[in-house]
Amino acid sequence: MSALTQALRDSSVITWRNWVGMKRVPDALIGLTVQPIMFVVLFALVFAGSLGGEPYREFLVAGIFAQTVAFNVFFTTIGMANDLGKGIIDRFRSLPMSRVAVVLGRAVSDLGVAVITLVVMSLTGLIVGWRIRGSFLDALAGYGVLLLFSFAMAWIGVLVGLVARNVEVAQSAGLIWLFPLTFVSSAFVSVQGFPGWLQPFGEWNPVSAVARASRELFGNPTQLPGFAESTAWPAQNAVLYAVLSSLVIVAIFLPLAAARYRRVASR
Repeated sequence: MSALTQALRDSSVITWRNWVGMKRVPDALIGLTVQPIMFVVLFALVFAGSLGGEPYREFLVAGIFAQTVAFNVFFTTIGMANDLGKGIIDRFRSLPMSRVAVVLGRAVSDLGVAVITLVVMSLTGLIVGWRIRGSFLDALAGYGVLLLFSFAMAWIGVLVGLVARNVEVAQSAGLIWLFPLTFVSSAFVSVQGFPGWLQPFGEWNPVSAVARASRELFGNPTQLPGFAESTAWPAQNAVLYAVLSSLVIVAIFLPLAAARYRRVASR
């Protein structure tokens, strides 16, 4: 059996193990679905009247999608740190299995969580008035961009979870960088409303690219009323930049996470 075949086979076992674990501890999964619902309802029904009404709802939902798949990294971080703290990694280490399987299985299983979250949010969005106005294939591409970004972010979560080594530290480390990354973006508001010195960060932020790419593919407004369209390259090439950003994140953090796991597992 080749190393790749063994890695894929072992990863599928770890993925199944993680999904079974979610069924036994559903509280975390409930939290991941309830929070996005609250965001959609609060922003779409409570704040939309002050922020642009119906056009804002159309603008908002894809942004919440992008923010939520980014926040799923927190779930990955906690899961990885929890396995490490409970000694499960030591048990895996004693088995004749691929060293990549544990981290790859974690990333793939949490991609399944992202699918469930997007389904719940899409149904909630439809209830509050959001609609997909693009073609069926464009809509599939929009969800594909979101899931690719979720998979990329999972590798950051794997690395942070392995570095943190326990759930308490992971909870803090998982939030410190996530809030500025997601909120200093076009997920909820227009980047053109930021202070001038902050706009470049918002424009080149991968969350902004994923949000705008999703809006374009869903046929939703890409800009709020009263703001001019951005001429920055990421905004003009949002789909391409969103895909490239995700691939770059995977290319950087997958090897780092695998190397960190090998060091942890060899102790």
